Amino acid sequence: MEFAMKPVAIKSLLLSIFILLSGCATTSGGDTSGGSGTMNDLIVNTQLPAGAKINHSQSLIMGSGENWIGRVVLELGQNPNAAYNFFLEQYPQQGWTLVSAVRGKSSLLVFTKADRSATVELTEAGVMGGSLATLTVSPKSTLPPPPAAAPVRR
Repeated sequence: MEFAMKPVAIKSLLLSIFILLSGCATTSGGDTSGGSGTMNDLIVNTQLPAGAKINHSQSLIMGSGENWIGRVVLELGQNPNAAYNFFLEQYPQQGWTLVSAVRGKSSLLVFTKADRSATVELTEAGVMGGSLATLTVSPKSTLPPPPAAAPVRR
């Protein structure tokens, strides 16, 4: 006995499956308001200054929780000096070790923690005040440093 479906029934079945699967695959695009978007959930264990808003269009996050890596661009309502002090004081309390710090018109902080490194770049936001922070987190290199060059004899 052969089972045969009419072409209309096959098309209806395929359309129904397509609609069901496409409904399962949708994701929110996220906004720049700093609301409870996907990126906020991924970096939930990363302490950010109060009122910080993630600029989703300029940020890229891979992984989540304590293991995320990537770049997060933050719009901060505070001046660059206050933001600098926040990262300088708060990140060591979260287990990060300060490796390097440069304070100026554009400030840079470098931290390490276990097998990760974090770079915080702070700049003025412009006419409206506040500041921008670019937080880049990546795995630390496990490669040994290159050998020192032999001295040149003349």
